[in-house]
Amino acid sequence: MSQAAPRNDDRNPILVELTRGKIVESFHRGAVAVSDAAGKIHFQLGDIERPVYPRSAFKMMQALPLIETGAADAFKVSPKELSMACASHSSEPFHVKTVAGWLKRLGCGEGDLACGPHLPMSEAAARIMQRGRKEPTRLHNNCSGKHSGFLCTACYMGEPVAGYVEIDHPVQVRVRQAIAELCDVDGETMPWGIDGCAAPNFALPLKNLALGFARLADPSGLASNRAEAAHRLVKAVRENPLYESGTGRSDVALIEATTGGTVTKIGAEGVYSASIPSLGLGVALKIDDGTGRAAETAIAAVLARLGVLDAKTDAARPLLVAPITNWRGDHCGERRPAESLAF
Repeated sequence: MSQAAPRNDDRNPILVELTRGKIVESFHRGAVAVSDAAGKIHFQLGDIERPVYPRSAFKMMQALPLIETGAADAFKVSPKELSMACASHSSEPFHVKTVAGWLKRLGCGEGDLACGPHLPMSEAAARIMQRGRKEPTRLHNNCSGKHSGFLCTACYMGEPVAGYVEIDHPVQVRVRQAIAELCDVDGETMPWGIDGCAAPNFALPLKNLALGFARLADPSGLASNRAEAAHRLVKAVRENPLYESGTGRSDVALIEATTGGTVTKIGAEGVYSASIPSLGLGVALKIDDGTGRAAETAIAAVLARLGVLDAKTDAARPLLVAPITNWRGDHCGERRPAESLAF
């Protein structure tokens, strides 16, 4: 599955451009795949065969075993906690409190989390910590909800808590198998690397990633246990977007501005994904240079093109065409979809 980087003569198309004055100042290339649950590609741009790391966009798939094993029901995991298992949260007080409460029910604590501490992604929460001269803990890691899900599964299955992020730990073996089956790839040969939170992350072609998100949107072809897990996770994220993301974040804005039961999930290095239950479609995109700002505009443009995001609404407009201002507040330009993503 490994593949060399694209050559200059087969570059991906420009998906997003930034203007200043009357000219385009910067632009971002990338690839997009829109698939249904049978693997039919409904829309594509660029190279959708090249393996990419989904990074945090994977989290809903990584949470499938949490429900499939029975761990979620055994520990009475709430919909908000299920949403946090799929989250790259902002470490706002309600995020930290939710994770701490979940861990307490498991008989675990902050020290059992394998993810490292970092300042909250919420600027407001980070400023409060810094003013109080408090140090962040592992609970503040944006992936602490995902890791709580991993720990929950290990505890229920009677498996060692220590080392739960190791590639050969039963928790990660189940995760890898679920991803491989959902996305129709060979789990034994998927390239993998260590994510920012210390858990394994697997690389796969963008078209297969879109297929996986389509099957989360339309799980009718999955085994009943997995179909139920997919439905519950999508529903939990859709109904609790603040727990999957955070105040003012793009995922919250997108979920609240879309129809059709749509859920979205951002990933590091310019990845964005979406599942659209009303259409039975999955979306996966990757910005070549890894820029998150471009991924936000690109996913909004794709959702508008698919008819689940109304480009004319006040909620959608800043997602699609984001104003660029200077430090004085003057309007200098805009971030917008390129012609390739016209909707």
